[in-house]
Formats: sequence, C-alpha cells, structure tokens
Amino acid sequence: MTRAKLTNEPLKKLKRVTNGIMSFEDKYSIVGTRDTKYDGTFFTAVITTGIFCHPSCRARIPKAKNVIFYDTIEEALQNGFRPCKVCKPMEKIGETPLYIKNLIAELQQNPHEKISDEQLKSKGIEPHTIRRWFKKNYNITFHSFQRMLRINYAFTNIKKGNSITYSAFESGYESLSGFNESYRSLFGESASKSKNRNVINVLRFSSPVGCIIACATEKGLCFLGFIGQKRIEKQFDEIQKQFNAIILPGKNAHLTKVKKEITEYFDGKRKIFSVSLDIVGTEFRKKVWNELLNIPYGKSVSYKEQAIAMNNIKAIRAVASANGANKISIIIPCHRVIGSNGMLRGYASGLHKKSWLLNFEKNNSNLLAQKIINYESV
Repeated sequence: MTRAKLTNEPLKKLKRVTNGIMSFEDKYSIVGTRDTKYDGTFFTAVITTGIFCHPSCRARIPKAKNVIFYDTIEEALQNGFRPCKVCKPMEKIGETPLYIKNLIAELQQNPHEKISDEQLKSKGIEPHTIRRWFKKNYNITFHSFQRMLRINYAFTNIKKGNSITYSAFESGYESLSGFNESYRSLFGESASKSKNRNVINVLRFSSPVGCIIACATEKGLCFLGFIGQKRIEKQFDEIQKQFNAIILPGKNAHLTKVKKEITEYFDGKRKIFSVSLDIVGTEFRKKVWNELLNIPYGKSVSYKEQAIAMNNIKAIRAVASANGANKISIIIPCHRVIGSNGMLRGYASGLHKKSWLLNFEKNNSNLLAQKIINYESV
C-alpha cells in the first residue's frame, strides 16, 4: 500500500521505473493516461468515492491527497474499497467476451463457413463491435480472422496430400482465383510452391497482469509473452523464419495445454510446467535456457551466479544476452535473474511486470510454506 504524500511540488511525469519499484509519484503520473501496460501491477483507490480502479481507468483523475495505491485487489477490498464499474478491475485483464468465444469456437469447428455482418446482426451482435475487438486484440479485422482460419484449414489439407483445387473449395472458397489471391497474400507465394512451409498457431488469453499471447508448432510451444512487450513483432518474424512457417489462428493441443497451465500458475496452483516446448537457438543459448529452468520457484539469482552454475564465469554478458533472447516467458523463467546488486535488469514486458512476477512467486512460496508448517504443527 502506498499513501499519498502531501506536497506543494507538482507531480512529475514518470520517466523511468528503476528496479521495478514505483514511488507514489511514479504511480500517480500513470493514472488517467490510459496506458494499460501497468494494469494489474497496482490499483488506484480513491478515498472520497470508496472505489478502486486500474491505473488506466477513464474516470476523472482524483487529487493526489485522496489516493491510496494497493498492490493487490485483496488489499483494496480488505480496506473497504469497491471495484469501479467503468474499468472493472475484478475481471481478468483481456478476458475474451463470451459471445466472441462462442464465435471463435463456431469457426474452429467449421472453418469453411463464413459469418457475415447480417448473420452477426441476427445473433444480436453489432459488426463494428466485433471489428474493434479483433483489431485491438489481433490487429486484424474479424473477416480477416475468418479468412486466415480458412487458409489454415486449406493448408492442412494440402499438406495431407489433397489437391489444391479440392482444398480451396473444401475450405469455403467459391473460386480458385479468390483462394490463390488470399493464399499468396499470406504466404507470399502460391500454394503449389509452399508445400514445405509450416503453420504456427496463435492464441491470446487473459492474466492478472495483462493479455498473454502464445504460439505453437505441431511439436510444442515456441513463443509465450505479453501483448505489447518490446520487440514482439521482430520475435514473430524470427520464429516464422526459424520454422519456415506462417502464424495463423487455429486449433493446437499445445496452446490448449499452456493456457490451462499458465492459468493454474497465476492461481497459485502450479510451479512446474509440463507443456512441450519447440525451441530454436544456438547450443550456448539452449544451455542458458536450460539453466534458467533450474532456478527454483520463488527464488532469484544474479547473472553472475547463472554463469557460474554453467561453469563459465567469463560469459556473464553472453548469458544476459541469451536471457534476453528467450521467447518463452514465465515457463523459461528469465524473470528470476537479477543484477548482482539486487537491482532488476531488462525484461521485455517491463520491469514492473518482472517485479510483480518475482513478488507473486515469493509471496506464494511463503504462503505454501506457512500451510505446511500449520499442517505439521497439528
């Protein structure tokens, strides 16, 4: 909890969060900016209204003297504050609305079908609402999303040995020319020339600290990160080149499993992951990432300690670089590595998220230990 500091000095705009620890001034400078990347890492409680919000809430910015910052929803509730009806902080960040979940499920069951604006209206759904949601969350329109599902379905059929003509009409295209145009726009070449290409499936889902996006091949998970993190477009380009693939929406058992396991992690019910991984990297980087898997939940090590554990004390900078190249957040826990002086160092999703994850794991470990002690003392 952070109480307001009454001062005659104007509050400065946030320039940089050092060590992931934010002062009252840092947090207050974010309130009302509608910057959603800090949502879930702290909550703004307003004494005069008795309401608590996400820092990105559109409601009027309260005076600093009337503000208390809490790290968790539980703290805000325990101190008598009610959730805001505008930003709805009790809901998971980025939670997909039920009607959109139903639409996506319908399309995945029948990828050859096309849902028109008229059909959306008949379901009581406004087409512009759907367009906005898909543009915000997938950076494509709803109709583009449908088209990509159909192309994925056709590509799978072609890979199985079916003819291009059969696959085109089976996936819902009314003409071969229309299929070829859509196919070429996504793959950059005709279907006859891209039989050796692969597909990486993508899925977004919610978490307490922001939307997560996951990508997987047929073999396993190849990307896991937060939407909006640094260099995410570059990383997508890299995995497409590494796997000779294109990223498309579609069903994938590894994505279903990682969503379940990450949800359990944030619920405090999972510390070790079993989802299969499909990782591409140099032998050195793979050794670095394997060493990350040895860092216990609730603990942290320095880059130097990580290098020593690899019997390569001279490779501290190379180790740090490899950590930064990790494309599977949380599961390969690069967030557990900090500076030798205890300061937090680079994290693609921001030091505020790195700090949150470390505190979450530490607090959850302490809670589990307390439960064991209490049980053994009975």
